[in-house]
Amino acid sequence: MNLPALIETYGYWAVLCGTLLQAETVLLLAGFAAHRGYLDLPIVAGVAIIGSFLANQPWFYLGRRYGQKLLLRYPRFADPVMRAEAKLAKYDVPLILTMRFVVGLRTAAPFALGMGPMPILHFEALNIGGAIFWAVVIAAGGYLFGHLFERALGNLRLYEEILFAVLAIGGLIYWWINRRRTS
Repeated sequence: MNLPALIETYGYWAVLCGTLLQAETVLLLAGFAAHRGYLDLPIVAGVAIIGSFLANQPWFYLGRRYGQKLLLRYPRFADPVMRAEAKLAKYDVPLILTMRFVVGLRTAAPFALGMGPMPILHFEALNIGGAIFWAVVIAAGGYLFGHLFERALGNLRLYEEILFAVLAIGGLIYWWINRRRTS
């Protein structure tokens, strides 16, 4: 099976799984694939919105139900949660709408919000708003990346496998660096 067929067959599932893990790289690649005509950009964004929204809900409910107990049992997580709580006290709405863009806040912020007094429906409304914003920006970024490369290189069909590989490797390096930074 060649790369285009693989993307057309499994692309939307990859977007869903990737956004459940809040992986921008998968969404950037899907935006690029949409530019190449293998996926449909509105569907990519829609699937990403669903995955991103669903990714934060368990953290909120976990914080609501077991937050203090978990922090006592796993004190190494207390510092990121406390930092998130401090930022949330000052910038609650803007932070919820943009938390997906900040590594370290993606899970800590919903967890911290769950521990606080925020009503569930208020969080869910802001969570869906943030998911829409994040999905559209990142997917459009991948699409724009494809457009810019096509303008610079001409026929991308000659380079698309290399570009997909470069994006994937770059995303893995970005993930690894951020993982090491937050460990």
